Amino acid sequence: AGMFLRLLSDVRWRAAKPKWRRMTSSRRSASSTAEPHLVSLPAQAQVVICGGGIMGTSVAYHLSKMGWKDIVLLEQGRLAAGTTRFCAGIVSTARHVSLELKMADYSNKLYQQLEQETGVKTGYTKTGSISLAQTQDRLISLKRIASSLSVMGIPCEIITPKQVAQLHPLINIHDLVGAMYVPEDALVTSANVSLALATAASRNGVQIHERTSVSHVLVQKGHVTGVETDRGQIQCQYFVNCAGQWAYELGHSGEEPVNIPLHACEHFYLLTHPLKEPLASNLPTIVDPDGRIYIRNWQGGILSGGFEKNPKPLFTEGRNQLEIQNLQEDWDHFEPLLSALLRRMPDLEALQIMQLVNCPESFTPDMRCIMGESPTLRGYFVLAGMNSAGISYGGGAGKYLAEWMVNGYPSENVWPLDLKRFGTLQSSRTFLRHRVMEVMPLMCDLKVPRWDFQTGRQLRTSPLYDRLDAQGARWMEKHGFERVKYFVPPGKDLLDLDQSKTFYKPDWFDIVGSEVKCCKEAVCVIDMSSFTKFEISSTGDQALESLQYLFSNDLDVPVGHVVHTGMLNEKGGYENDCSIARLSKRSFFMISPTDQQVHCWAWLKNRLPNDSNLTMEDVTWKYTALNLIGPRAVDVLSELSYAPITPEHFPSLFCKEMSVGYANGIRVMSITHTGEPGFMLYIPIEYALHVYNEVMNMGQKYGIRNAGYYALRSLRIEKFFAFWGQDLDAFTTPMECGREFQVKLEKGMQFVGQEALLEQKQNGVYKRFTMFILEDHDTDTDLWPWWGEPIFRNGRYVGKTTSSAYSYTLERHVCLGFVQHFDEKTGEEQVVTTDFINQGEYEIDIAGQRFQAKAKLYPFSSLFTHRRRKDEVELSGYQRE
Repeated sequence: AGMFLRLLSDVRWRAAKPKWRRMTSSRRSASSTAEPHLVSLPAQAQVVICGGGIMGTSVAYHLSKMGWKDIVLLEQGRLAAGTTRFCAGIVSTARHVSLELKMADYSNKLYQQLEQETGVKTGYTKTGSISLAQTQDRLISLKRIASSLSVMGIPCEIITPKQVAQLHPLINIHDLVGAMYVPEDALVTSANVSLALATAASRNGVQIHERTSVSHVLVQKGHVTGVETDRGQIQCQYFVNCAGQWAYELGHSGEEPVNIPLHACEHFYLLTHPLKEPLASNLPTIVDPDGRIYIRNWQGGILSGGFEKNPKPLFTEGRNQLEIQNLQEDWDHFEPLLSALLRRMPDLEALQIMQLVNCPESFTPDMRCIMGESPTLRGYFVLAGMNSAGISYGGGAGKYLAEWMVNGYPSENVWPLDLKRFGTLQSSRTFLRHRVMEVMPLMCDLKVPRWDFQTGRQLRTSPLYDRLDAQGARWMEKHGFERVKYFVPPGKDLLDLDQSKTFYKPDWFDIVGSEVKCCKEAVCVIDMSSFTKFEISSTGDQALESLQYLFSNDLDVPVGHVVHTGMLNEKGGYENDCSIARLSKRSFFMISPTDQQVHCWAWLKNRLPNDSNLTMEDVTWKYTALNLIGPRAVDVLSELSYAPITPEHFPSLFCKEMSVGYANGIRVMSITHTGEPGFMLYIPIEYALHVYNEVMNMGQKYGIRNAGYYALRSLRIEKFFAFWGQDLDAFTTPMECGREFQVKLEKGMQFVGQEALLEQKQNGVYKRFTMFILEDHDTDTDLWPWWGEPIFRNGRYVGKTTSSAYSYTLERHVCLGFVQHFDEKTGEEQVVTTDFINQGEYEIDIAGQRFQAKAKLYPFSSLFTHRRRKDEVELSGYQRE
């Protein structure tokens, strides 16, 4: 093990010799018992960062680069002595999520020049990586990644097994069907990268103190004011929790807990002595996801680890270990991964193993890292939970968080990684322990579209859950809430359907088709109780005045009217997309997407005036929401309520409290979020079962049936309705997606984002939301589009799809996405005009295969005439999920 320990030894730490080195005395010698002399902590700083691994040092580096100098970084042990020390050092851009891909690409470029910038040897070696495919489905998955890499300008190619053997002669290729080669992926020494970042930060004025533990964060009036350490207090405006696997405990240590849902698992890799003919330092790294392993060169030998099917969570009860020592070897546990390694590299049989390393890695409930500001505590930022990709994301994640702190927002839409995507329900230790046992194997599992987590389910459910489940409901989960995908008809093979996973036409195709048909011809019921629901009211006009400023559409409408509106940021981007009903002169009912519950609450709380006469209540749990869709919905509702439901009495976008059956106080809205006729019923939960039973009984004669969210998705996408979180985000404005009519620009009222929208109105937009109908695509035999597919105009890349669905009406696939206009010579963004959209020939790239598509701009009067649908379809409105 000597060679391994030398790799991580203090020799290289001392070689850096940054000025923070002088802040701590030299290490204690073996015979010394005296405490080392430590330089006293400053009394105050602008920013305190807790954690001296790759994340903490990256944040410090990027903050100092952006001009913030008054920064203190605290490390409880030694710099880079936590998980960073044991990291395998593989920098890979082969990622499914484009945001993670961008972070990894930035990290790679940063590490490449770091040694030159700092003088600290980082061990950066450009080796390239080869991801192997043992099945056709795996190859499709790699081709989808390759499409994304290519349009971002990252070299990559799909190669044959023979080409794999040429690039890496020791690899057994007999069971491979292909592979993906990314030549610019690299290897680094992770601890040294962290030291190099710390060195550069220190030169820029950042103070670094080792052997200093943060016990808790000091808080006053919901804002960070300082930190308490084992060496005294530091007053500060910002605190950054980069404590890795200890981030959860640190978050819960203060008076006002911050929930950071992550949990550690043991992660194993082995190190070997050099081969007789030592491996070349530039030999490509091998990733074999079907074998669950990765293999890289290490000092002429092999470093190989993986993600086993039966991971071992640890520290569930919490534990405070300053520096991570190598945990217990467990050869029995590692045996399946070792077998996979020997199958892939049979020549290793005779190789001498040096050590089996066992170190903790942090995983999150959805396999994506956690960054951003706490929803409950201003000035408290988090960057943690890297899911074994810390070195790949370190540079990019640190950059985004630093931008967030300095500018108030990062340079990319980071919602997929935002801490506020989680609620308190994901912070249960039992939930986290069970979920990470599922997450770690998923690192290698094939991710086909629409897969669902199996652990931590049935946590948030509608009162109708058991009733719907008994009728064949198949469930998915959003923000911990169970929602119906579709209903399996009696007699269908349930087991076969549940295990169906494919990139092609799914087994539920006909089931969802029949639900869509019923929505269009009769009436369907969809349980949409997961929507986030707030009530905002005041004693005077405070509610109206505040909401008029925070929302882009005019809310001063007659009582009983419903308004579609955006909640915009200063750049005009959608922080939320919602419907607001005016219940009375001074009371408003706000309906938002399911995953807005934490984000929207925090956004409004931080911006609404602190006025005791103004109240906001989260009533999500108080109401069950039923969506009654279809032309016969009006018949069902009128018979149950004995009230006139005709358009004259109940116009579109109207809200009225009614009796339905025996139940009073049902909020009925003439809106379905699909463009189809119908109503949303917001039912106090104690009446939910009664109202549902009444609706189903009364609806029998009208052909009523249950439906799920897959039918809803098909309906809304063929009507060109965008939804927040996929189509719309904090970087999308109403002007870019045809929503000018939902903005009160001409009414002389101030609102957040107004200046940005006026500028866009004057100068034009740089992207346009566009609908694409695939023309030469065979639904039965071709790969399906899902989201994230590159869009090409006249052979040039112009954007990506954001969502897609099969339209049962048009009998074609419909994709939604944004089109940009890049100058052919300079690559600069240019204004996207209507002519630019309409005059192009378009293709959608699905896993490397391009399909012709017809583009349509929103809004537009008619869809192309289809052989089975001659009449024109009016399109307007929008949708949220």
